[in-house]
Amino acid sequence: MAFGGFDQNKNAHPVAEINMVPLIDVMLVLLIIFMIAVPLMTHTVKIDLPKTGGAPQPEQPEAVSLSINAAQHLFWNDKRLSRMEFQQHLQEIVTQTPQPEVHIRADQAVPYRLIAETLSDAAQAGVTRIGFVAASESSKQ
Repeated sequence: MAFGGFDQNKNAHPVAEINMVPLIDVMLVLLIIFMIAVPLMTHTVKIDLPKTGGAPQPEQPEAVSLSINAAQHLFWNDKRLSRMEFQQHLQEIVTQTPQPEVHIRADQAVPYRLIAETLSDAAQAGVTRIGFVAASESSKQ
């Protein structure tokens, strides 16, 4: 360090030099940090990820909407039809590959007997994909 000497000579100039102790302290701290951090960065966990196939997913056919109103009328995609026409439509969708899903939506006032007959017609035709649509709380408002 650059301090004056013990002699009381007033003409002596202090020696200008860089104080190396703080620089060495910083370098030692950085060395310790890197010694701890490098093994943590190189440590890996082996995970076997699933392989994806390049084949595209087959297109799903559009769902068919079957509605039954309070007057007990059948509607196939919002088109009114008789029970015979309904059975013909069921025969048509059975031949399609893949088979479209039939979404049944019925009014609360429709008797269960009519819904059971509709399901029976679908089962006799060979329809295997049937779903029920219920009104949600947000759609009632």
